[in-house]
Parts: sequence; C-alpha cells; structure tokens
Amino acid sequence: MMGLKWTEILLIMAVLLLLFGATRLPQLGSSLGSAIRNFKKGFGGDGEPTPEEAAKEKKIAEGGGTAVPGSDKAATKQS
Repeated sequence: MMGLKWTEILLIMAVLLLLFGATRLPQLGSSLGSAIRNFKKGFGGDGEPTPEEAAKEKKIAEGGGTAVPGSDKAATKQS
C-alpha cells in the first residue's frame, strides 16, 4: 500500500529535472554511485576494486614496480 506507482516516480523525476537541470543530473548520479561504492567498501561488502585501483594494480604488475606505502603513486625498482 505504501509502494511507489509509476506515475509517482515520473512526477519525482520531473521535479528533479526541473530543480537540477539536465546537465547536473548525471553528475549527481555519478557522485551518488561513488558514495554507495565507498560505503560498501568501508564495510567490506564490495570485493571488486574501483577502475582507478584496477589500473594502478595493472600498472604495477606490468611495470614490475612496487607500491610505496602511504602513497598512491607506484615507485619503480632501481637496481
């Protein structure tokens, strides 16, 4: 009885479009998605790395470098 019907969802979407505009809505969706992902990551519920983390791990694996503790940059091995 308390569920949202499709007309109510359309009305909510129209109000959001009027308030934020068509250019700002994708930014809001993206920031909401990253917030949810970080929340899950904080509780350990999401085992998948973010695209940025995956790219860093791939770069380290391919380049043979090692990660510097406390830094997001990869340091290369120097012989």
